[in-house]
Amino acid sequence: MLVIFQRTGRRQYRVEVRRPPFVAVEMNPAPGYDDLMPHDMMHLVVESQLRIERGIFGQIAAGGGTFRVIPDASKTTRDAARQRRRLNDRGKKMMRDGRDDCLQSEAAVYMCWQQWRARSESTDVSKTSSPAGLSQEKLEQIFHHLDELSLYWSRLNVGESITVQWPDLSVSPVENH
Repeated sequence: MLVIFQRTGRRQYRVEVRRPPFVAVEMNPAPGYDDLMPHDMMHLVVESQLRIERGIFGQIAAGGGTFRVIPDASKTTRDAARQRRRLNDRGKKMMRDGRDDCLQSEAAVYMCWQQWRARSESTDVSKTSSPAGLSQEKLEQIFHHLDELSLYWSRLNVGESITVQWPDLSVSPVENH
C-alpha cells in the first residue's frame, strides 16, 4: 500500500492511499498538521513499528477505514454512490472490530510524540525514558523512522509530496502534484 502525504497549503496537508485491489482513498484536509510530523504520519510509523493490525492504516489496508473514496470520473454517479456506501459499511464494521487497536494506536502515538519531541529538544538523548509498554529498542526504531520522515516532510513546499510504503516505511522521492 502506498501512502502519499502532500503539503497542500501553508499549514495544510492531505493523505492519499493507493491500496490495490481496493479503491484509492483520501483524507483532505487531514487533521493535525505539524511542520515536523503530521499526525497521520505519526500513526503510520507507530502502527507499523508496533504491528497494530487494526489501527488507522491497518484498517485502510484491509479495505476499510474512515478516509473518503477519491472520485473516479469513469464511474457513474450510481456506481460511485455504491462504492462509497460499501466503503462506509466496511469501515464502520472495522472500526467496531478494531476499537481496541485504535485506542492503543492513539495512546502510543501520544506517548511517542511526547518522547520524540522531548528527545529532539534535549542535547542528552540518554535521558529519554521509555513509555509504558515500549522497550527502549523499539522506541529508538520508531524515532529513527520519525527522524527520517520528518526530514523529508519539513523540506516540502506546497504542492509537493512524499510517498511512504506501508508497512515497511520505505520512502519514495518527493513528487510534485
